[in-house]
Amino acid sequence: MTAFQLFLLLVAGGVFYLFFKQLFSGDHPKRGVDFEADLPDEQIGGINRPDKTFSTPEVQPTRMEQLLEMTDEAVLKEDFEEAKKALGSALIIDENNTDVLQKMGYVYMQTGDYADAKESYEKLLSLDESDDMAHAALANVLHKLGEDEEAEKHHERAIVLDPEYAPHHFNYANTLYDLGRKKEALIGYTKAYELDDTLEEAKKMMKELGSDNE
Repeated sequence: MTAFQLFLLLVAGGVFYLFFKQLFSGDHPKRGVDFEADLPDEQIGGINRPDKTFSTPEVQPTRMEQLLEMTDEAVLKEDFEEAKKALGSALIIDENNTDVLQKMGYVYMQTGDYADAKESYEKLLSLDESDDMAHAALANVLHKLGEDEEAEKHHERAIVLDPEYAPHHFNYANTLYDLGRKKEALIGYTKAYELDDTLEEAKKMMKELGSDNE
């Protein structure tokens, strides 16, 4: 046996030794054992793509969320007809969705469809009678429709539900002012300004009505 052949024999012996050591050590990967992700939504790159990293899949918005986003974008552009279309589709998905009903009422108000706005706000209140914002909005709609007795009831209900919210007092004062009840309106404007002294319009109306009483 030549020296070169002896060298090859030694190398082969070393390789076999390392192979069998690894085989019986229990450290080698086992067939039939799946990778267990640390997080339930981890994505795993292929075995032949070690350059890939784990990532969390992007959560896609629901159809309802998409329609509400479309509505907001349309309102920002004052494209109220497009907003109505998006909200109409949303109501088909869920006719009792309070966000949709609130936005629909607002859009109808902007387009002068007061009867439709009234219907939206009444539906809101049928779902949640304690919604002070719906009471206030309905009161404004009823005033536009000339149903002032009912408007007053909803203004007062909104104030009872949240007496510290200045716009409720301000809106009621506006209705009273339109009805010629200026002394009562002055009380409302004064209360609104006491609660929120950034309401410059309330301050302006206080001065106007205060001078009328002098």
